[in-house]
Formats: sequence, C-alpha cells, structure tokens
Amino acid sequence: MLASEVNRDNLSKMVRTFYKMILEDKTINPYFIMALGNDLQSQEWQEHYKILEDFWLMLMTGKKVYTRDAFEPHENMAELYRETFERWLELFNEVVHLYYTPKLAKKFYKRAEVLSCKFMQWLEIE
Repeated sequence: MLASEVNRDNLSKMVRTFYKMILEDKTINPYFIMALGNDLQSQEWQEHYKILEDFWLMLMTGKKVYTRDAFEPHENMAELYRETFERWLELFNEVVHLYYTPKLAKKFYKRAEVLSCKFMQWLEIE
C-alpha cells in the first residue's frame, strides 16, 4: 500500500531503494561509488542514509532534523552535468512513486526538481 504521509520508516525504505537503483545505473553510479564505495552496507553508506533521511524528512514535514549545508558535501565531486541531474531526477521520480501516493510522490518530485535546479545554478551547470 502506498504511503499518504512521510515518516521515518517509509522514508528509510525509499532512500535505500533509491540508492540501490543508483548503484545499478551506469550513468550516475560512478559519482556515488567514488564518494561512498559500492557496498551499500558499509558505514559510509549507513551514515549517508541517515543524513538523507533527515534531509527529506525536513523538506517534506518541516521537522528540524537536518542542520547541515546541503551543497557543501558536493563541492569536490567529479564534474557533474545536466544529464547527471536529469537521470537522478528520473530515478527519484520512479522511486517515490513506488512508495507514496501520486499526490505525495508529486510533492517529493517537485522538491527534488527545485533542489536539482539550485544545485545546477550553484555548480554553474548550463
């Protein structure tokens, strides 16, 4: 059954499924493997999951559980391209529709789309 509200449990499942999809995608997996490795059970990935769960929980519910700068960890990544962000958004759209009602999935996607645009502006990607 699709969730009609965001909570830590369904968000955790969604985030883990998303990154499993990421590592299976040859277009964008190199960025994540370079930063975190390819073992989704590693300590690095477990910490990343927690950070992303906090981030999305804050974005979707307003709970102040994320206090970091979302842009800073991405400063030293290999060069990113518009196509990288477009593929990330495609996968994100797919995964949120697996876990959430269409209305909530659309809200997730809209926030991800805005975030993606902000990242591209910040990184000066045309």
